[in-house]
Amino acid sequence: MPGDLRVDLKPLFEHNRIWAQKMRERQPRFFEDLAEQQIPKFLWIGCSDSRVPANEIIGLQPGEVFVHRNVANIISLTDFNCLATVQYAVDVLKVLHIIVCGHYGCGGVQAALGGDAVGLVNNWLSPIAEAFETYREQIEAIADPVQRVDKLCEINVIMQVRNLCRSAVLREAWRNGRELAVHGLIYGLQDGILRDLQVNIVSLATTEVVCHIALKRILAKPGRVVS
Repeated sequence: MPGDLRVDLKPLFEHNRIWAQKMRERQPRFFEDLAEQQIPKFLWIGCSDSRVPANEIIGLQPGEVFVHRNVANIISLTDFNCLATVQYAVDVLKVLHIIVCGHYGCGGVQAALGGDAVGLVNNWLSPIAEAFETYREQIEAIADPVQRVDKLCEINVIMQVRNLCRSAVLREAWRNGRELAVHGLIYGLQDGILRDLQVNIVSLATTEVVCHIALKRILAKPGRVVS
């Protein structure tokens, strides 16, 4: 007979009560103030990987960062889920920074590189597979298979930053003079360190040149672009 799966949730409720109590002890009106309004300065677009919790790795509290996550942090201009999140963050919440964050050792990138993805996942990861074909020569020149995946993880972040900057939401925001920056970062699972891929964009006019320079820098180094 299968066990009662509801029992598996008991520790979650216990942890939740402990967490809520600690938050009230630190700041008695924390939840009351949070319920009234959220005013985040940041939108985080990252990977669904459970080892990359946005709030924790950048040290921000609930209400301080708006989050969208999907497999391999892909930004597709046909993904209404992602684009609706971006539009709400930009037009309603008035965020100042959008962070596109990948991570080394990404399973989605590894699957795209090895051709192991099947079904809908294969379709979803097709932009990464296309990026691999574009830069196949440089990636296959890397002897270490782990470093090959990490190189494609870096490339993927830059490609997704460029996709985001080309979106109608950001084009309109910048056209209207909005102060808004997009940043490409990558996270190391092995050391917990967040790294800047030096693709920081503040206007549509600078998008292509900044992404080009970042890609050139990434491809010029056989290992990780940042250590």
